[in-house]
Formats: sequence, structure tokens, C-alpha cells
Amino acid sequence: MLNISSDFIIRAFLASFSLLLLAGCQTTYYKTMEQFGYHKRDILADRVEGVRDAQVEAKEQFQSALEQFSSVVNFEGGDLEAVYNQLNDEFQESEAKAEAVHNHIASVENVATALFEEWEEELGQYNNPSLRRSSEQKLTQTRSHYDKLIRAMKRAEAKIEPVLATFRDQVLFLKHNLNARAIAALQGELNTIEADVNRLIQEMEAAINEANAFIKTLES
Repeated sequence: MLNISSDFIIRAFLASFSLLLLAGCQTTYYKTMEQFGYHKRDILADRVEGVRDAQVEAKEQFQSALEQFSSVVNFEGGDLEAVYNQLNDEFQESEAKAEAVHNHIASVENVATALFEEWEEELGQYNNPSLRRSSEQKLTQTRSHYDKLIRAMKRAEAKIEPVLATFRDQVLFLKHNLNARAIAALQGELNTIEADVNRLIQEMEAAINEANAFIKTLES
């Protein structure tokens, strides 16, 4: 008989009921998860981890795309169409990773809003003023850490589209100009793209660090 842990079961339900979330049934989703002992705070921690992991993957992908673009502009002979196809593949994968980051951030914002609204409502249920003050202070601290986190995530996300737009232009240009002259025309873009990707990576690393710090605050 398989020995399935309760944590595995909870995570399976988390994945399954995400369909409800996408359908707009957030309240049903959160209530169902709470029945299995998985509260909004736990979901928030999981989703922040999801953004962090998506950003790590996106960072690596944009680095890979930059390397491919660099190899294109330094092209010294061979199959130009194959070179274009490789660059296009890198661009398509970069778009997919960017979309994943966007969706993960949206899911974090959704559960964070629900968590803080519930927390504020429940402050009024305390009879003990000392416990209420303690919970209120914890809410203020958590929200402050969250605000710092979401700003870092948004800053990193804002750097993605300009980089994608540049890569998109290069891919389209090569698609219709598969010749050595077109490659030469792109050489002047390399420094700009390198600078943009490096700034994006710096912002992503900052957001990744903020995510790790925020997760620790939820665990404390």
C-alpha cells in the first residue's frame, strides 16, 4: 500500500482546486482548503515560493536568450535559418517564462488581499485587548513586509516587457532578413540588450531575495 503523506494530499488539493480559483470561485477555494487545515497564510507562503521559483527560471531563461542573441550577432558562417530558429525558440520560451511570472504574482496578490481582509475582520473578535494589540502589530509588520515584497516583484516584472520587446524586434527582423547584412545590422544592438538583461536580472535577484525574506517572516 502506498504511504501518502498528509502534506502530499494537501498539495494535491491545492493544485486541483486552483481550477476553482481560475474560475473566479476564490471564496470556495479558500474555504475548501481551510477544511483540510491549509489556511490563507499557508497558501500565501506557497504562492510566494511559486513566484520566487518562476523568477529564478525566468532569470535563467533570459540569460540563455542573451547568450543565443550574442552567438547570432557573432555569426561566422553556417545555416542562418537554424540560427534564427534557435533564437526564436529562446524568445518563445522567454515569453512563456514571463507569463508564468505574471500569473504567479497575480495569484500572490489575490490571496494576500484575502488574508489581510480576514485578519482585519478578526481583530474585532478579540475580547482580550492585549492579544488584540499583539495580533494587530503582527498584521502591520506582515503587511509592511508584504508591501516591500510586492514592490520588488513589480519592479522586476516591469523590466521584462522592454527586454521581450527588444528580442521580439530582433527575431522579426531576422525572420524576414536571413542574410549576413542583417546579422551585421544587429551587432550594434548587443550592448543595449546586454545592459537591459543585466538590469532585469538584478531586479529579479532582488525580488527573489525579498521572497525568501518574506517566507521567513511567515514562518516566525
